Amino acid sequence: MMKPLSFSRGLVLLLLTVYSCTAMPHALNGIAPGSCCFQFFTGRVPQPQITSIIKTHSRCHEKGFVVSTAIGKDICVSQNLGWAQRAFEQQQVIKDK
Repeated sequence: MMKPLSFSRGLVLLLLTVYSCTAMPHALNGIAPGSCCFQFFTGRVPQPQITSIIKTHSRCHEKGFVVSTAIGKDICVSQNLGWAQRAFEQQQVIKDK
């Protein structure tokens, strides 16, 4: 017979799940043009770890970027962050070449 999860173990699992989803974009199918972010990562992603960065859809309530990292994670960050703006602009220059 299986033992039910204790309250504290269940709470830890819930918190880990919420934490891992905090910075994830919602309504993101691949990198769909209609994606929006509702929660934002406030840290900094080092430039060498960024594989791509796209703006969220213009109709989204909060303007953000979806940063794809070298380890395969998609992270939402605010468009107000200077490092994110520079990374986006640098990517645009590379695309234009």
